[in-house]
Amino acid sequence: MNLPPSDPNGVTRRGFFQLTLGWVAGSFAATATVAAAVRFLVPNVLFEPGQRFKAGKPDDYPDGSITFLEDERVYLVRKGNTFRCLSAVCTHLGCTVNRAGKGYHCPCHGSVFNDEGGVESGPAPRALTWYLVALSKDNRLLVDKGQNVSADKYLVI
Repeated sequence: MNLPPSDPNGVTRRGFFQLTLGWVAGSFAATATVAAAVRFLVPNVLFEPGQRFKAGKPDDYPDGSITFLEDERVYLVRKGNTFRCLSAVCTHLGCTVNRAGKGYHCPCHGSVFNDEGGVESGPAPRALTWYLVALSKDNRLLVDKGQNVSADKYLVI
């Protein structure tokens, strides 16, 4: 009867491979456990820019103007001594709407909105959003995109 060759310490080749495989599997399990614990300790936080911004002084906007603020994707509307702020983000898929005569037009999919932001035609499911406009302590217009208001809400100066 032939016995497998063994080294003087009594470890066979098969035993060595089983021992090595066991250590590799154990090391992988320990590493995965530590990685999962570290990931659990790191908070899932998404840092986004603030929803409030200062749009300038009321005198910066002429009477009857509709000014597009590109960085914030909004239209600031002035009529007399009243101010309103309309979102320029289409309610269909988030494209930026353009001013087109009397109303707004989405260049991506053709939605058309009237001057009040209401849907005239197209795939947009709802009207454009109006945001709260207030006056800050330093007499600048303060727009809060976190607070939606109805279309008839004005800031009167």
